[in-house]
Amino acid sequence: MATDTPSRTELVRRAAELVPLLQKNAPTAEEDRSLPEDTVAALADSGLLKMRVPVQHGGYESDMRTVVEVLAELGRGCGSTSWTAAVWAVSTWMVGLFPDEVQEEVFATPDVRISGILSPSAMAVPTEGGIVLNGRWAFNTGVRLSSWNTNAAVLAHPDGSFEPIMTLLPVADLGVIDDWHTSGLRGSGSVTTVAENLFVPTERVLPLGPALQGHHLSRRNAGRTIYRAPFLPTAVATVSGPALGLAKAARDAFFERLPGRGISYTSYEKQSDAPLTHLQVAEATVKIDEAEFHAYAAADLLDAKGASGEEWTMEERARARLRVGAVCSRAKEAVDILNTASGGSSIYHSVPIQRIERDIQTVNMHSIMHPNTNLELYGRVLCGLEPNTQYI
Repeated sequence: MATDTPSRTELVRRAAELVPLLQKNAPTAEEDRSLPEDTVAALADSGLLKMRVPVQHGGYESDMRTVVEVLAELGRGCGSTSWTAAVWAVSTWMVGLFPDEVQEEVFATPDVRISGILSPSAMAVPTEGGIVLNGRWAFNTGVRLSSWNTNAAVLAHPDGSFEPIMTLLPVADLGVIDDWHTSGLRGSGSVTTVAENLFVPTERVLPLGPALQGHHLSRRNAGRTIYRAPFLPTAVATVSGPALGLAKAARDAFFERLPGRGISYTSYEKQSDAPLTHLQVAEATVKIDEAEFHAYAAADLLDAKGASGEEWTMEERARARLRVGAVCSRAKEAVDILNTASGGSSIYHSVPIQRIERDIQTVNMHSIMHPNTNLELYGRVLCGLEPNTQYI
């Protein structure tokens, strides 16, 4: 069932209205290692979980620029919430690649939440009517708050060959290992899940190679703008939003504490009077602007290519990875500056900047977002070499 699509301005406004709640709930999310119920309810009530749901299932099919701006706004409130919403958005989009009858089942649940893992850390073997799956997936963000999981695996064919696949699994069929004891993004609840001799019907198995190239099994979505895109550029553009949001959150947190603060063991009774502070906030702002440029450039390219239907070049695919690396790097640099400028009292858990610092560090460690890895990949392509990964 189609629905009216809210404008970008409207969706960003809804996200902005959630920021005070997310800021209030962020310490609880970190302590509980999961998003609070009222945070999840607020996301659903706002309609933001519909951004990547197909229109025929009541979703918005929002363009990538809208998704990134919304996630950045959520990141101003809570990094874990923004990261979880980003994973849900990517995984929801992924369901749109499966056969239409599968989508009917998944999206029959209003505001359904779908998490997912790209690492093929499980093995599957063919059986009558489908596959049997065994393995585990670490870093499974938001899975305990989700109904479905899109998880990658390797399918072992009888002839000895192997094929990467994406599976769609009911979360209720998976075991959960409560191992998410981390320094950053603690509220994302990215626990490990386990499949043991799990039967998956054929219609819930998607060849991953074609999906990475933008080819899928859905007839209804084949011509839709947001589905005219390879998987990796879609995924990395999406997750640039939380990184950008964390940088903006650091700036907000710093300026909120600035009035009335001095610099200990100096003559500055007001930190805001110190030239050092002027240099710090200016440099951090420039880096945030640079992060925003790269995040929006990646999103705008996806939207432009989707609208035109033009094929992606290898350089453009690698540049999408470069963009997210640049977002993460610049965002971390900005947060580092503002954290350094926040003084000794900022180490208390009640001060948001220390959590933001740990969250942005965690984002930068993600293998698909790591700045150095993505710089190398892009440089290889520019030098005429083949990519050293299929995740492009």
